[in-house]
Amino acid sequence: MLTTDDGVRLWAERTGRGEPLVLCHGGPGLWDMFREVAGQLADRAAVYRWDQRGCGRSERRGPYSLARSVADLESVRRHFGLERMALLGHSWGATLALRYALEHPDRVARLVYVSGTGIGPDAGWHPAYRRAFARGLGPHRERWEALQGRPLTETEERESCVLRWSVEFPDVDRALQEAARMATPWYGVNVDCNRTIAAELSGTLGTQRWTAECAALRVPVTIVDGALDIRPRSAVDSLESALPHVERIVLGGAGHMPWVEDPGGFRTAVLGGTVASGR
Repeated sequence: MLTTDDGVRLWAERTGRGEPLVLCHGGPGLWDMFREVAGQLADRAAVYRWDQRGCGRSERRGPYSLARSVADLESVRRHFGLERMALLGHSWGATLALRYALEHPDRVARLVYVSGTGIGPDAGWHPAYRRAFARGLGPHRERWEALQGRPLTETEERESCVLRWSVEFPDVDRALQEAARMATPWYGVNVDCNRTIAAELSGTLGTQRWTAECAALRVPVTIVDGALDIRPRSAVDSLESALPHVERIVLGGAGHMPWVEDPGGFRTAVLGGTVASGR
């Protein structure tokens, strides 16, 4: 455990040896689900995992904001004594890692931006995502809808999340099994954290500020997409076009968690080194 500058205790763990790589999990309001990924990378990197504020094994206490999350990531860096580090962020964690790199570029050796949704407004991709999500629920849609809009027991909350997360996996025969693995162990979703940060992002992404800051970023960035992610990958075009030092890797058979469908391709993308030159 480590303690942030405002006294909140965060769970964190290091595995492996090599150059430091700090992982930022998705959400907001979820917890680190990168145990297997860390194991796959441990022969080439010292991998640092952590549960964000209010999530998983960390202390369940706010406040919750993008700025606070960036400060907490800085607390992780300081705790482990890292001068510079590679950052890997997934989904919401990709936005967090990008924001940290924009504010502390001298502390980031490389950014791996996985399954993010770019720097444009949510309206650009949400409608297509909602349609794909509804289709992806398939025969489970009626049960998922029955669990919405009412207080849930812990068992029902986990079931609702497993059904929701199953849509993220292209292999429908294994989707529920993979989603159940994500929910094991179960720490419960921090709904307040999720709603607060999501509302903040919806009001700030899509502004000229993000585009200008990304254009000035000198940190090499690797964008990793699963081609079968139900979030339109065109959402990331806004980020790719703004960055001066970027490569983009699309894993053809993968979804939102590309390390599941294509672990070898994902490992190569993460450990492939830095971008040799800008565009």
